[in-house]
Amino acid sequence: MDAFYASVEWLRYPQLKGLPVVIGGARRREDELIERLNAERPERTWTPADLADIPVDFFPRLQDYVGRGVITTASYAARAFGIGSAMGLMKAARLCPQAILLPVDFAEYRKYSRAFKQVILEIAPVMEDRGIDEVYIDFSHVPGGQREGGRVLARLLQKSILDATGLTCSVGVAPNKLLAKMASEFNKPNGISIVHEGDVQTLIWPLPCRKINGIGPKTDARLQEHGIHSIGELAAREAPWLIEHFGPSHGAWLHQAAWGRDERPVVTESEPVSMSRETTFERDLHAVRDRAELGAIFTELAEQVAADLQRKGYVGKTIGIKLRFDDFKIATRDQTVPEYTSDARRIRQVAGQCLKRVDLSRRLRLLGVRVGSLRQAGEPLHEQPEAPDGESLSLFEAQSTSAE
Repeated sequence: MDAFYASVEWLRYPQLKGLPVVIGGARRREDELIERLNAERPERTWTPADLADIPVDFFPRLQDYVGRGVITTASYAARAFGIGSAMGLMKAARLCPQAILLPVDFAEYRKYSRAFKQVILEIAPVMEDRGIDEVYIDFSHVPGGQREGGRVLARLLQKSILDATGLTCSVGVAPNKLLAKMASEFNKPNGISIVHEGDVQTLIWPLPCRKINGIGPKTDARLQEHGIHSIGELAAREAPWLIEHFGPSHGAWLHQAAWGRDERPVVTESEPVSMSRETTFERDLHAVRDRAELGAIFTELAEQVAADLQRKGYVGKTIGIKLRFDDFKIATRDQTVPEYTSDARRIRQVAGQCLKRVDLSRRLRLLGVRVGSLRQAGEPLHEQPEAPDGESLSLFEAQSTSAE
């Protein structure tokens, strides 16, 4: 989907279409703008039916933001200023102070996500769900799926989604998921790109290595240290050399990816690998001075993860934490326990043990709790042991000496 969250907001606020818009920070309250309008512009009575009439100059600007939030997404007009997802809002304000800032509305985004996927399933039922705004589709056995190399079906999908939701999407058609993912980025927004096997050298090799889904900044930096900047330069390296420098599994995959090879099928059903909850603080918190506040937040995160597991019918046995410090460095720790669980108290207990393995002398910006190694909760669970003495103490108490 094209700038999915922003596009959903444009359905609500069509007057903002084409403008630099950033979505992030706090969650949206349905009546927030209406309350402000009635308080500040009482010349008329504003209702939720009037959202499309709100003057553009009334919307909050990024330059006025003060806080620690991060960007969830940005419109294409905002991206032209160098703004991107996961960037701090304060940093983005320096790049594009005039951008309009909207809070996130995940309930609305999920509603439209379900709607566009339902449209796809009615046309091409072999669909792999890849998150709120992206899917893989197998065209192989769809009537007309091979016409014009898949372009006919791609146009039908685009039109059907637009008619049903008012939203646009970009489609990449290729022999496999790796190339299709790359092709979907070629002609955004509302584009269709087709890549055949014979196009790899002309269309794929000139691209930077980061365009391969799965090559992140660390791998890219290592490749550049060896003078490898483009996918073509990566493809020119022999598989044994890549295996020697990047390991048996990763090196072999890099070689295959550079040549556009990917044997992964489109998977219509998959089990979640893990479930997690995390939160970014409005201000940096210290493990000692803010111990009570951090302990309460930690308990809430454990309870939220437990509720997610129970609601979806899963249990897990690998429990971990994620910390982001004030210098933006991240630390993760996890521990595998003998029994599967979805119990909040047990999750908090084990996560607390993970926390003791981290130096908490630095201030914290983010805290998260994760449960992995999941399975369905249908089978009987082992009896859960009682927490040892002292585990009910404040979460950060065990770190108080070193943190001081």
